[in-house]
Amino acid sequence: MKSAFRLALLALVLIVVAMVSALTTMRLAIHGQEVAVPALVGLTPSDAERALAGPGLQMTIETQYYSPQIAEGRIMSQLPLPGTKVRRGWQVRVAQSLGPTRVAIPDVTGQSEHAAELNIRRRGLDVASIAQMQAVGIPADQVMAQSPPANAAQVLAPKISLLVTAPATAESYVMPSFVGQPLGSANRTLMDAGFRLGNVGVAAPAPAPAATEAASGGAVAPQSVPQVPVAAPPAAPPQPSPASIIVSQVPAAGQKVMAGAVVSFEVR
Repeated sequence: MKSAFRLALLALVLIVVAMVSALTTMRLAIHGQEVAVPALVGLTPSDAERALAGPGLQMTIETQYYSPQIAEGRIMSQLPLPGTKVRRGWQVRVAQSLGPTRVAIPDVTGQSEHAAELNIRRRGLDVASIAQMQAVGIPADQVMAQSPPANAAQVLAPKISLLVTAPATAESYVMPSFVGQPLGSANRTLMDAGFRLGNVGVAAPAPAPAATEAASGGAVAPQSVPQVPVAAPPAAPPQPSPASIIVSQVPAAGQKVMAGAVVSFEVR
């Protein structure tokens, strides 16, 4: 019985030792593949590749910037940073210097957005972003500001951001009711509010009530002798005047309208 217990305990100890040994071996194998990233800033791309070849790393040039401190063609920044532990085969991303800025930053303030873009791209520069903002007293689609400013020195990226005036948003109103008001006073109200008077028509007169047959004492009234109608000269169509009373309007009262809308009336 005791020998069986000792054998089981011995087997358990051997299993624990084997697991610890396996974990240690795995950790050493993983960390044995890690290397430190060398410093690349200031090196040429060929020198940087040779420096990375020793620890088994690779390099990718992601972008280029102007730099007054780093000579043209040399590495100006890197990621991961020097000294960082990475695995073999890791890609080190770098930015290459274009040297000092050789192009003058143009002054495009006051130009239209399209003209400013053409002016910028003609000089070999790019437009980074365009923002819009409404401004009182400045026409729409005009460059108000730029970054970097004109003739700026030590520009890192050959890109210019623009701030352009946005078109003013038209004001909206709720159409009031002009029904029952004289045409002249309604017209003055429209002009003061920035609206325009449209078509003004005269409403057709209401039809006359039909004549009823007269009856007295239950007897039927004698029919009159038909008369031959006499042709009368056509009457001139009525014309609206400032005193004409408004009976309908378009747009109707309560509708949402924009400033400068046209309002038409029917008067009587």
